[in-house]
Amino acid sequence: MASMIRTLKTLILENADKGLHNKLKVMSDNQLFTPEHATEIRKRTQFTTSLEEATSNAIFIIEVVPESLVLKKALYERLEALVEDDVVMASNTSGFKPSLLAADMRRPERFVVTHFWNPADLMPLVEVVKGEHTDEDTVQRTMDVLTLMNKKAIVLNQEVPGFIGNRLQYALFREAQALLDAGAASKEDIGAAVTYSIGRRLPVTGPLMSADMGGLDIFSDIYNYLFEDLSTYQRSGEVLSQLVSEKKLGDKTGESFYAWESDVSEKINEERERTLIYFLKNDLKTGALK
Repeated sequence: MASMIRTLKTLILENADKGLHNKLKVMSDNQLFTPEHATEIRKRTQFTTSLEEATSNAIFIIEVVPESLVLKKALYERLEALVEDDVVMASNTSGFKPSLLAADMRRPERFVVTHFWNPADLMPLVEVVKGEHTDEDTVQRTMDVLTLMNKKAIVLNQEVPGFIGNRLQYALFREAQALLDAGAASKEDIGAAVTYSIGRRLPVTGPLMSADMGGLDIFSDIYNYLFEDLSTYQRSGEVLSQLVSEKKLGDKTGESFYAWESDVSEKINEERERTLIYFLKNDLKTGALK
């Protein structure tokens, strides 16, 4: 058993190192930084399965363990026993409220959520969410770290489930499910309605600025007759629920809404990566992330 655990740990570290190498290569190949910079990052990065070693001399910790409340709280208990009281502890949770995560901590004022969007190496957005007891020094230190990382950090003034990004994303996903369930259009045309319209416009103007540019009187009139007809799904839609029950879960299983043969998956992932790199280059060029 001990040898199996050692082998597993070795494989985990090898995969982590390989993943870092691949991401750095993509970044340097696309002139997001120089090969020399990539080499320097590799040298400064250390991999370990020892929590004690990982936290030695730490001043800022970002936790990225799976979305299990029990697992996260157990980790925080161990961390608080290992690090100094002024160390900021952040969670990459995509949904848990920070006050819930920090409920049993000795120093909840040093805890904050930093929700990185996937893929984190190419997506600039990080949602910073304060808990009930998070102090302003913790928020400022978090913003400083994220600025050094060239991230677009936004701060939530309230603890709302799903934060900002996922609430907007799932509102769109809910309506897409409802349209598909009702047979209003094919999945291809529902997708095209986003990628060839609002998907082109929203990278420049978010939803509120888009409304400003279209005229609030017009948008208000549309809202007043359209809102009552929008989806009010409280659970997953019919098609989605059926796919999940059949274990057709998407790219990772090979089929779901779409068929995900290996060549299709590779093509779509490469196309998305190229698009994200294009936007990231533009962000860096225009100084949008400063």
